[in-house]
Amino acid sequence: MSGFMDEVIQKAQILTEALPYIKEFNGITVVVKYGGSALVNEEVKDTLMKDIALMKYVGFKPVLVHGGGKDINKMLELYGKEPEFKDGLRVTDELTMDVVQMMLAGKLNKNLVTDICSHGINAVGICGKDANMLKVRKLMPNGNDIGFVGEVEEVNTELIGTLLDNDFVPVISPIGVDESGHSYNINADYAAAAIAGALKAEKLVFITDVDGILEDVNDPRSVISVVHVDEVRKMIEDGRITGGMIPKVDCCIAGVDAGVPNVHILDGRVPHCLILEIFTKKGIGTLIEG
Repeated sequence: MSGFMDEVIQKAQILTEALPYIKEFNGITVVVKYGGSALVNEEVKDTLMKDIALMKYVGFKPVLVHGGGKDINKMLELYGKEPEFKDGLRVTDELTMDVVQMMLAGKLNKNLVTDICSHGINAVGICGKDANMLKVRKLMPNGNDIGFVGEVEEVNTELIGTLLDNDFVPVISPIGVDESGHSYNINADYAAAAIAGALKAEKLVFITDVDGILEDVNDPRSVISVVHVDEVRKMIEDGRITGGMIPKVDCCIAGVDAGVPNVHILDGRVPHCLILEIFTKKGIGTLIEG
């Protein structure tokens, strides 16, 4: 009996620890960017959907922005087309753009909506073309033409705001439209940063495949819990943040630059990473403050 009681008391203590965070964050908008390897891991996806449902039930206003590169690659292979990338961005010709729209705004988006709704939460799937939400210009990285790849010029938050005000969770795929009505593929990380900034969100969370920002790249236990964005820039300049970590951190900096005061980078391989980061004292990832 004592073992059972210890377990019950521990659960009560966890709930008590979460109480001040629930009180402090009630009513805030949180934009969550979800994609990469976490998107194809069913166990991770299930715990994340439960986390989003819990956040909604305790008074948060979550907004989910998702990618889906692996599924796009699989569909392109069925068409006999080899995926191509330059500077980390997908080269997007007309066929690729059709596949991107089919997978992101179709299958993946609606599957995520179904997953959230299965927990008793109302969710609605939209893409950046709906209500001209994501207006873009053609992106030319280093002067290279990589097709229908865009960067966000303007975010029209009217549709997202209407959904939030009416108790829905918006699930957004990063497809935008230019002034001529052409569809463009948008990097989901930067789309999330632009959306979070336009919504004046209090938090932007990137679900990734890394533990967070490390004080020592050779020590996975040296995760920095809280760091100011100026220190992050200095760490890049000093070479303490290198390689594949730079683009992940650049997206976090973009979120702060867009006006989001708190940007989190979390390891999506950890079950319930959202709840552990936001509702506990120590957290599990890195919080970058503006």
